[in-house]
Amino acid sequence: MSIRNGPAVAEARRPASVAPFRVPKAAELVASHLRSQIVRGELVEGDMLPPEPQLMAQFQVSRPTLREAFRILESESLITIRRGARGGAVVHSVSATTAARYAGLLLQARGTTIADVYECRTIVEPAAARMLASRPTKAAVSRLRTALAEQEAVADDPRAFPIAAARFHEEMVGLSGNNTLGVLAGMLHEIIELHAAAVTAPPPREVADAALKVHAHLIELVEAKRPDDAEAFWRRHLQEAAESMLKGVGARKVLDLLP
Repeated sequence: MSIRNGPAVAEARRPASVAPFRVPKAAELVASHLRSQIVRGELVEGDMLPPEPQLMAQFQVSRPTLREAFRILESESLITIRRGARGGAVVHSVSATTAARYAGLLLQARGTTIADVYECRTIVEPAAARMLASRPTKAAVSRLRTALAEQEAVADDPRAFPIAAARFHEEMVGLSGNNTLGVLAGMLHEIIELHAAAVTAPPPREVADAALKVHAHLIELVEAKRPDDAEAFWRRHLQEAAESMLKGVGARKVLDLLP
């Protein structure tokens, strides 16, 4: 068998399209290094980054390159630049609020409605309730009871109670033992809290009392190791809450709520 040589064969052997290899800019590499330190906890909330001359020497970059790296991290809400004689770059921990903002942008780009977010919560949280009730620990039950007590303490405060109630939801999912569920639920809660603040009046005391009973019963199901009942009960609760919260506003877009 013979193989013809020539331009046509060479062209046939060439890949249809080869994406050019992109070398990261120096500022991106500096930002990546600092970001990793923040994510790993080597830099924590409130820490100040070293002075610019020290960082320039450490990374062997110019001041414009370092400041470009700062702008990248600032856009990600990982640092804040403080001006003045005692200024500098202040570190911020990665938060659900920041993640929710970026997730909200992505959801908005896909035309996602608030109703869609609530539907996702009715899938995520019942699964977490089931996982928690399948293998409850004394420490987990104690933390749930503490979260419930914090709600009871502010039951007469229509502004503080919804925040405390949201913490109970986050605590429950966080105790499920699945970190991914916890992060996802945290983002959903941030968006749902923005929605609640935008479209609903502060809840009256009877609404707070009803929520306290629901949360107390979930703790009982978890402590009794009844995963099927815990999952079904929590799903019904979330569905009823969604029906109440979404009246007339379910078609609103996610980004409409983000600051």
